Amino acid sequence: MKHLVSPSLLASDFLNLGREVKMINSSVADWIHLDIMDGVFVPNISFGFPVLEHVREVAQKPLDVHLMITDPDRYITRFCESGAGILTVQYEACTHLQRTVTEIRNHGAKAGVAVNPHTPVILLKNILPYVDMVLIMTVNPGFGGQAFISESYGKIRELRAIIDSGGHNVMIQADGGIDTTNAAQLVEAGVDVLVAGSSIFSSENPLLTIRNLKEFA
Repeated sequence: MKHLVSPSLLASDFLNLGREVKMINSSVADWIHLDIMDGVFVPNISFGFPVLEHVREVAQKPLDVHLMITDPDRYITRFCESGAGILTVQYEACTHLQRTVTEIRNHGAKAGVAVNPHTPVILLKNILPYVDMVLIMTVNPGFGGQAFISESYGKIRELRAIIDSGGHNVMIQADGGIDTTNAAQLVEAGVDVLVAGSSIFSSENPLLTIRNLKEFA
């Protein structure tokens, strides 16, 4: 599978959010990434249902929603109804993870599980039959613009080996500090979906940056 690119709206211009979404619509990006933060699980607050619902009205690409919140089970139904095509929860925030991801799938969305940099991927072995994607956080979650954690390459390779040896149809997504200097190496390590925020929205030509993330040699 050719790797996918999912620009993160966390780094976009919130005063011109509709324009930013339309820019992504016109790009070669595949998904639109939205980080939902509650100020509890991570030390930051982003946006919630009203923003997601307005983005859905403009977006022409699937909404890739990452919940960095405590007790995500309370909101699965509403996030799916608000437009999430892919809904990812944090491993560290879920007491009954298999129940949570099954509920996401029952609502018609693809189910993802994310792990923080310190969480070993071997802990995901038994959940792989129940998910569509694993998100490897390549920075500590909460803020955009952080430096990529280089140890993530080995973690991604380890997860890729676990997925392939088990014959699972599970994508690997990476998020945090991703730009055109490390995208190719991440895909070589086994990543299927690149999430990039600051490197896209702070560039002089976001459309070209997205294309370079998508179509590198």
